Amino acid sequence: MTHAGVPWREEAHRELLTELLGERYAGSGEPRRLAELAEEVSRAFGPGARVRPDLPADVIRAFRQAGIRLSSTRAWELRRVEHPAVEPLLRYKKLYRLYTAHGWSWLRTWVRNGRFRAEYQPGGAASGRWTTNGGGALQIPKVVRRAVRADPGWRLVVADADQMEPRVLAAISRDRGLMEVAGKGGDLYTALSERGFSGDREQAKLALLGAIYGQTSGDGLRNLAALRRRFPAAVGYVDAAARDGEEGRLVRTWLGRTCPPSGADGHTLDEDSGDGPDGAAAGSTAAARARGRFTRNFVVQGSAADWAVVMLAALRQELAGMRAELVFFQHDEVIVHCPAEEAHTVAEAVRQAGARAGEAVFGVTPVRFPFGIATVECYADAAKAPASG
Repeated sequence: MTHAGVPWREEAHRELLTELLGERYAGSGEPRRLAELAEEVSRAFGPGARVRPDLPADVIRAFRQAGIRLSSTRAWELRRVEHPAVEPLLRYKKLYRLYTAHGWSWLRTWVRNGRFRAEYQPGGAASGRWTTNGGGALQIPKVVRRAVRADPGWRLVVADADQMEPRVLAAISRDRGLMEVAGKGGDLYTALSERGFSGDREQAKLALLGAIYGQTSGDGLRNLAALRRRFPAAVGYVDAAARDGEEGRLVRTWLGRTCPPSGADGHTLDEDSGDGPDGAAAGSTAAARARGRFTRNFVVQGSAADWAVVMLAALRQELAGMRAELVFFQHDEVIVHCPAEEAHTVAEAVRQAGARAGEAVFGVTPVRFPFGIATVECYADAAKAPASG
C-alpha cells in the first residue's frame, strides 16, 4: 500500500484549504479565516482582550476571568457554556485541526507525484489494529477526502466491513442465537431488535455495543439484562474477559494476541486516587473497573484485528493478476484503485476475501462478514453512493 500510494489530487487539496481556511497572510502564514475567528473570540471577552484560541491555557484563563471555570477546552465541555466566545471558538478549533493535521505543510510533506504514501505500522496498537508513523492516514477528515480521486479511467472501490465487532463477538462466543442473527443478510441491529427488543433498533444497538464496551449504566444496564437473557453465551464471553481484567489476569484474542499486563495499558490496578485507606481502595476499585472495560473490549476488537489482517492477505491473493492496487486500509475499511472495467471483479474479490478470512480465523460458523461497497471516482462520494453488500 505504501508503494502504490493513495491517488491524491494536490490542486484539489489546495483549493479546499483556500475555500475553508482562506488565503495565508505573508510572514506568519496564518490563514485568513483562522485570524478572523481569533479576533472574534478575543472581542467576545471584551474590549482590549487578546486571546490565543490555539492555546488552551489562554482560553481557560479568559473564561475564568469571565467567571466561568473550565477544566479543559474540549468541545463537549465548551458546548455546556453560555458565552459569545463559544461559537467562534468551536469553529476555530475545527478549522485549526484541519490546518495543523492536513494543511499546506502536510501536503508538502506527504504527497508526492499525485500519491499519498502512508507509513503503516501493522499491529501498532495493543489490540493488533494498525497505526501509521505520521501522516494521519487513519484519520482523514471527510472534507479532505475530496482530494482523493482515481486516475482517469480508473475507479476507487471503497469497502467498509458492516458492523464488524458485533459479528466478531458472535463468532468468538459461539452464541447460537447471535450467530444466527449475524448470519442473516441485511442490517444486524434490525435483525437483533426483532429477536428481543420489540423492533427497537436503537435499543438493540445500544445493548450490544454496551456489552462490548462496558457501557452498562442507566438504560444500558436494563438493555444488557435483556441481551443476556437472549444471548447468554455472547454476554458471558465479554463478562468473563472483564472479570479477568479486573482481577489482574491477561486475556487473549481469538488467534492468541495477549493484552498488555496491568499498568502497561494505562489501567493500573493499584492506582491510588484518594487520600488514606478509603481513598486508596476507591482508586483501586475504579482502576480495576477501567481495566475490566479494557479487557472486555480487547477480546472483541483484537479478534476483529485478527480477521482484518487475514482478510488483507486474502484480498491480495484475490487481486493477483489484475491491474488493481490495494492502496488504503483503516481498521475495517479498504480502498482498491483499479481500472473502471475491473471494478465489478474487485468488489467480488473483496467479498470473497471477507468470507475466506472469516472461515480461516473463526472456523466454519453461520456468521457472515459482509461489506458495504461503493465504486466511485472520488473518496468523498463513497458515503453518498448506494453501497452493495
